[in-house]
This record gives sequence, structure tokens and C-alpha cells, in this order.
Amino acid sequence: MDLIVEDLAAIDDKLSQRHIDLDPGGYFIIYLDKDAKLIYAKHFTNVIDERGLAIDPETGKVIPAREKVERTYTTVFSARTAKELCVKIFEETQPSPLTQLDHAAYLGREFVRAEVALVTGQEYVQD
Repeated sequence: MDLIVEDLAAIDDKLSQRHIDLDPGGYFIIYLDKDAKLIYAKHFTNVIDERGLAIDPETGKVIPAREKVERTYTTVFSARTAKELCVKIFEETQPSPLTQLDHAAYLGREFVRAEVALVTGQEYVQD
């Protein structure tokens, strides 16, 4: 059976709704600078509480998932391609800002999506 774009999008949408455990190593906000032709990934630290919620280590407050939050990032990474960004974050940064393999896989997928958007001129919205 051949998969078509709609089938692939449906699979992706369904998988985006699944529960994931948050990474105690922190999270990334990914965005593009189209003029500079760069992908950026800002890393923010967090603490995961007993409920599995991300807590701001500075304020002790829950970090909302769907609201804009003003926080100070710990590191900002930038690169021209998804692969270059992965090398910088996963291979050249010690200790690694990630503690979970599923988080690394997610970031790799997002970096590829960001790269495609950068090359094609499309908008990029992090999943």
C-alpha cells in the first residue's frame, strides 16, 4: 500500500498527541533567521517535579506548555543545517544538555523540519 501525503500527515498528527516524559536536562525553542539563513535552538533548563511537570528552577513555578513565558536561556545554538546543529548540540557540547534519547530523536526531526522550511521559504512552527 502506497502512503500518500495525507496518510503521512495523519500518522504524524496522531503521534504528536501522545504522552511524552519531559527531559530533566531542559527544553529547546527552535526558530529560524531567514535573513541570516540559520536555524537557532535556545536551550532552557528545568526541573521535573513528581507530577512530571516542568518547573522553572529560578522561580519554582510550573512552566506552562501553551503560553508565552519570559525565561532566560542557558545556551543558544545556531547552524545552517539540521546535521550541523545536531553535531554542535549532541557531539560538541559536554555535558550534553539532553538526558533522554527520545528528546534527541524529537530534536533531530524538528531540526530537519526547520531546515526544510528555511530552504523552501516556508514558515516553521515547532511541534
